[in-house]
Amino acid sequence: MIIEEIFTSNLPVGEKLAIKRARFESTEINDNKKAKRISIVSGIHGDELEGQLVIYLLADWLNKNSEKLRGIVDLYPAVNSLGVDTITRGFPLYDVDLNRAFPGSAQEFLPGQVVHALANDVRGSDIAIDIHSSNIFLREIPQIRINKEFSKDTLPLAKELNCDFIWIHDAVTVLEATFSHTLNSMGTKTLVVEMGVGMRLTKEYGNQLLIGILNLMKKEGIIECEENFDVRVPFSSEIGDVFYLNAPRSGLFVPALDHCAIIKEGNKIGDIVDPLSGTILSTLFAPNDGILFTLREYPVVYEGSLIARIFGEKSGKN
Repeated sequence: MIIEEIFTSNLPVGEKLAIKRARFESTEINDNKKAKRISIVSGIHGDELEGQLVIYLLADWLNKNSEKLRGIVDLYPAVNSLGVDTITRGFPLYDVDLNRAFPGSAQEFLPGQVVHALANDVRGSDIAIDIHSSNIFLREIPQIRINKEFSKDTLPLAKELNCDFIWIHDAVTVLEATFSHTLNSMGTKTLVVEMGVGMRLTKEYGNQLLIGILNLMKKEGIIECEENFDVRVPFSSEIGDVFYLNAPRSGLFVPALDHCAIIKEGNKIGDIVDPLSGTILSTLFAPNDGILFTLREYPVVYEGSLIARIFGEKSGKN
């Protein structure tokens, strides 16, 4: 393993910003054959920590199984290291969302320099995985979000990652400034994983995604091992609709179902209650059969707050 700084910048009061990469490379790479390379990125948003756990678990596996490596694995655990240190989503002082600043350039302000350095360093990878968490308000089951524009190349890879749901979405303008869109446009097959909740770690999700990454690496010849990684078959939005459930009233949301539940139309999702009067202000029901893949984590809600997202079979109701 080699740890390198891919970007540095002097900060006030004698401090230094450094973005680091850990590289695991097989000692058996044949000079006559290009080794496959995968890059795992997390921490573009400073308040999203689930990816750091996944990268730790993967680095630990690679340290213990170095003889099984047949390619190159690059790990970028904390791209927005200042945001991680200050528990903020954006890039501190500049109030910039790094995932809306790509591709950046060496001549831009500091956030633009950071994303430019990352994109250039990851460029040339065969595959990249960008791991995100939800915010503090919502919990997401492990899912992969794919831009429809690149789905022909990325969907087969997504099915190997042991996630519960694959959400194929249409491109919108803002996505062109994201890491995934930039790297896909550069020719690196890039997947976005969303899972867990902001500022927290979900150990079972971390282990679930680790198995998926190892499975994908084995299928792509980046590792060679006898282990068979048992992965789940994901639901895919290719054959269904996503239904949104928003709060009709302000109050305290009390869920009635577990996250990732398979539900039927009319199942109770939860109540919005008023603690002061001891009354139920509104009861929320599933609008369709499907899988509950997003559920409100933070209980205080206001009218219009997102409570849940449900993926289900296409319906004539919408």
